[in-house]
Amino acid sequence: MKRILSFALLALTLIASRADAKLNVACSYPWIADLASKIGGDRVSVSSLSRGSWNPHFVVPRPSLIVRAREADLLIINGAQLEIGWLPPVVRESRNPNIQQGTRGLLDLSTAVRLIDKPVDVSRSGGDVHPDGNPHYALDPHNIIPLSSAVAARYALIDPEGAALYESNLSVFQTEWKKRLAAWDSRLSGLRGIKAVSYHSLYNYFARRYGIMLVGTVEPLPGIPPSSRHMESLVERSRAEKLTLVLQDVYNPAGPSRMLAGKTGARLVVLPHDVGSVPEANDLFGLFDSIAGRLER
Repeated sequence: MKRILSFALLALTLIASRADAKLNVACSYPWIADLASKIGGDRVSVSSLSRGSWNPHFVVPRPSLIVRAREADLLIINGAQLEIGWLPPVVRESRNPNIQQGTRGLLDLSTAVRLIDKPVDVSRSGGDVHPDGNPHYALDPHNIIPLSSAVAARYALIDPEGAALYESNLSVFQTEWKKRLAAWDSRLSGLRGIKAVSYHSLYNYFARRYGIMLVGTVEPLPGIPPSSRHMESLVERSRAEKLTLVLQDVYNPAGPSRMLAGKTGARLVVLPHDVGSVPEANDLFGLFDSIAGRLER
């Protein structure tokens, strides 16, 4: 009898522990981790494999990242080959069958939006090009709506018992996001038609959304540092275009952008690109509040 009771208690303990177990979610970037946390709520445990201040193209595949990937029930990535330089070996070495290509435990968010700037030439002569298109789609705040829906749908697929909670969290998040979208759209409406140069093709989706005319990049080609000849040409073109803004990210060297602003009279603005890239960008709401605030100054 005692043995039967012991087995019964053990079974109940195992059932309870499985019911209390959270979905373990690994995300390639902090903005994804923040979105995943907001939609998943108490049913998920979320971690980011990188930091917001890092160059998203170049993350060192440390052993700690492999451990996180090995423990993941779900891996959510930016996709569009933004992680191509560092994530594949992490996934491979994790030997986690749940998050391999083609499984439901791998969610590529780039499939939820329309990509722009697909290159005609994908050879190395064009620099570090992304064949699928520009991967920085999350910097258009309107894209966060379909991205959040994609996260909720994948959660419900993997964890059907939590589907109602995920749907509720999604509704709350999207309601608040749409309110903030209206405010950001109003605050940024004055940018339409102004001319800007960015260091890297990082803000193309944002510029397209708010009517900023990008007339060049500090990089002569994606991932290639600027030469003196390129900067001289860019200064001349920027003067002819009556440049207004130079958009600089937090991870590339600011010297060339500072020089361009000084020679053209344009305003240099350092913009965050991810959650955690500047102190005030402590979540997705803070990220776009920070972008709007810095452009308004």
